Amino acid sequence: MKPLIFIDGAVGTTGLEIHERLADRRDVELVRLGESERKDSRARGEALNRADLVILCLPDEAAREAVTLIQSNSVKVIDASTAHRVAPGWTYGFPEMEARQRAKIANSNRVANPGCWPTGFLALVCPLTRAGIIPSDFPLTVNGVSGYSGGGKTMIEEFENAKSPHYVETVARSYALSLAHKHAPEMKVYSGLTHGPVFSPNVGRYYRGMIVDVPLPLWALPKKATPAQIHAVLSEAYRDEPFVEVAGPEETASLKTLDAEQLKNTNMLKLYVFANEGMEQLRLTAVLDNLGKGASGAAVQNMNIMLGFPETAGLI
Repeated sequence: MKPLIFIDGAVGTTGLEIHERLADRRDVELVRLGESERKDSRARGEALNRADLVILCLPDEAAREAVTLIQSNSVKVIDASTAHRVAPGWTYGFPEMEARQRAKIANSNRVANPGCWPTGFLALVCPLTRAGIIPSDFPLTVNGVSGYSGGGKTMIEEFENAKSPHYVETVARSYALSLAHKHAPEMKVYSGLTHGPVFSPNVGRYYRGMIVDVPLPLWALPKKATPAQIHAVLSEAYRDEPFVEVAGPEETASLKTLDAEQLKNTNMLKLYVFANEGMEQLRLTAVLDNLGKGASGAAVQNMNIMLGFPETAGLI
């Protein structure tokens, strides 16, 4: 019997993408609600409890409320919101984060999808904190640029709807100037850092794709490491991962620019180690699709793991 999947919030940006990725799958069956039923708490409650696995694509408060409506202990939940990413009892849904994470996801009924920015940041930093190359008290920064789809319907309207009173013509803009971005807690909790990084996100006038940059002054590290050693640590950490690639030194050295859209419409994550050994400086850089590995693709990957399907099903 095929597992029943209910996407709660299937009309949002992430929900629509997940629905598209699952629509042609023959190994699952989607629970579908009409427009009026989606707004009916009884119909939603029935769907939430009838499904084998629920994917929540809702604002944080609505996601928390949806969880309270689930009365069956057998229902597996993936929450794509920020609501449960550092909550007790929830497993962080980044399978590649460390060796045991995939098994934790497989054995969990409550999985929180990572944010797009933390996916890039943690992929770059976690292997290096585990190896002791980056100390737990090291002052890191992280910056980059994302497509405007990362801001959901509100930001999409700002960039696309010229008739909207909120329409903007800007090419790029910085945001989260209060230094209280909703992705900051998971960056600190799962990175092994005592203090979270100073986070400076930017958004550009393009729909999807992102670059996540972590500058690293080698001269400031108490445990001296060469670019080759850091590259080797990252390469070993992701050696057998189907969705993570670490660019080789020759490829990295040949690059003059990096395209934030190069992995759009995929579930891939590509890591780079840009170095200037004379200045003892590195730029650790991740490229991914903020709606792919940063959202909907990650949710499908976690669903595959939780249901015992091949992890790459519907993603390659």
